[in-house]
Order: sequence, then C-alpha cells, then structure tokens
Amino acid sequence: MAERDIRTETVAMLIQPGPNPEIVVNAVKTVFPNLVVVEEQPESKKLFIRRRARKLGWVQALGQLATMVVSKYGKRFTTRRSAEILEEFAANPAVDSRIRRVAVPSANSPDFLEALAEIQPAALLLVSTRMLKAGTLDAISCPVLNFHAGINPQYRGLQGGYWSLVMADAENFGATVHLVDAGVDTGGVLYQQRLRPSKRDTMQTYPLLQTAASTGIILDALQDAVIGNLKPLKIAAPSRQWYHPPIWTWLWNGVTRGIW
Repeated sequence: MAERDIRTETVAMLIQPGPNPEIVVNAVKTVFPNLVVVEEQPESKKLFIRRRARKLGWVQALGQLATMVVSKYGKRFTTRRSAEILEEFAANPAVDSRIRRVAVPSANSPDFLEALAEIQPAALLLVSTRMLKAGTLDAISCPVLNFHAGINPQYRGLQGGYWSLVMADAENFGATVHLVDAGVDTGGVLYQQRLRPSKRDTMQTYPLLQTAASTGIILDALQDAVIGNLKPLKIAAPSRQWYHPPIWTWLWNGVTRGIW
C-alpha cells in the first residue's frame, strides 16, 4: 500500500493523560492524520494498592507505593535531563488540541467499545493504560498493539528499564511494541528498540527515554498493522513479570550501585 493510502486510514490510540503518551500521540499524528485518541481515567491509587496487596502482600504493596510517591515528586529534580531527552529525539509531549479525543471512564467500560464502534479504526495502539480484559479484547475487530517500556519477554510489567540495569543486563534496556493478548505483555513481539541510558538517568527519566527513542518502531508497527503485514518475532528468552521496586530495594540499589 502506498504511503498516501496509509495516511487516509484511521487509527486509534488508548492512553491515560501524561507527557509520555502524548509523545507517541504527536509522532503517530505525523503519519496518520486521522488519528483519534481515546483517554481513560487513571485508576485510583487506593484500588491499585489493594489489588497489588492481594497479589504480593501488604508489605510489598506499601513499599512499592512509597517508591511511586518518591518517584513522582523526584521528577522536579530531573527537568534538565528530561529536556535533553526531548531535544535529542525531537519528541513533543505537548497536548495537541487539534486531535480528536474521546473520554471514557475505563478501557474495559462499554463506553470504550462504543467509541471504537463509532471510530472504526484500522488499528488500535495502547500506551500507559489498564490491561484489557479478555472480553474487551474479543470485542475489538482490529489489530491491538501495545507500547511497552521494557524488553519482552524478559522485562514484562513495570519499570523494565530499571530492572534490566539492576539485573546487570544493560544490553536489554529498551522498549517493545507487541500484540495484545489477555496476559501481562505476553503478546507476540513486533519490534524492539535497545539503547543505553545516561549515567544521569534515573527511574524518573527511564520511561521518558524509552518512549522518546521508540517512536520509529511504533510507527513501523502501526503501518504493518494497517496494511495487514504483522509478523511477530520468534524470541527464545526467559519470561518474567516485574513490579515497582519497594522503597528499600530502590534505596539499596541507588546507594550501593548508583542505580536510581
């Protein structure tokens, strides 16, 4: 399919508000002018921690919450490095008010499926959203892709860049675009982008770096989806799901190894 035909296709993105998803939105818009963005409301931290506690226990859940809080407020000290990343990769985190946006309460709400039925996208890309339930996935007729800030299958879940460094596996610091199934980042891998973080990067800037450096593979994957040329890679590697590090793990690795 010629490029002019691709540009006439409608693609949709499902995101939660934030600068990293907007970087992807602005990149996708350059190739797919008919982009429609669906925004879901973030899950409350209370529900998030309760679910995490049921899975890992309250000690781990509260330790992870503490890290999340510290990470959020620590971003104010990384503005210079963040600006460097944006400039290096010509990434734009600003919200473009010209792009059509549809608000839904949740990715798994009837509102979301109603929105997709009206949009009728040729492909759907997820960035920083809830997991889609199996019933939701079954109701979507177009290819569903996800951008993951980590190398799959070794670093599924959360903070893939951070954990690759902690595991002395810097060669697998990067990001993945993959098909979405009912598992946690277990769908077929389409593209991967590996890179080297700066010594000045931390948990506050790893995801920004991974996102800004990966818009090229995101566009490649979406174009493949639109023209029906998706070809998952065959990857023989151990699979593991990761979570936020609890505060004591984060502090230990920071103080003893300089991995913040």
